[in-house]
Amino acid sequence: MLLAWEGTIMDEKLVQSMVKRIQEKFNPEKIIVFGSWARGETGPDSDVDILVVMDCAREQKRQMQVAIRKELRDFKVPKDIIVANPADISRHKDSWWTVYHPALKEGVVLYEQ
Repeated sequence: MLLAWEGTIMDEKLVQSMVKRIQEKFNPEKIIVFGSWARGETGPDSDVDILVVMDCAREQKRQMQVAIRKELRDFKVPKDIIVANPADISRHKDSWWTVYHPALKEGVVLYEQ
């Protein structure tokens, strides 16, 4: 699958490389790519939406988002990183107003322990 915006081609290998880096550096339980990339509807304003499910305390989620973003900084594509612990997913999976609902409903699981 090829994704293109603003003259840049992003392919599945690039997304897989980002997922592999997250997996190797942070050892999450699951990585889900969702949004326009998962639906095959990318455009000029698209980013890669990544939900990283990992065992971390609520107060650590923001720190983990920052750490993952820093780890992926050499991937020159727009990206949105969401970190959630399994309890968040379980509690909010059916809550349509949360980011978890579309991620779980339409997302593509690219890594799972």
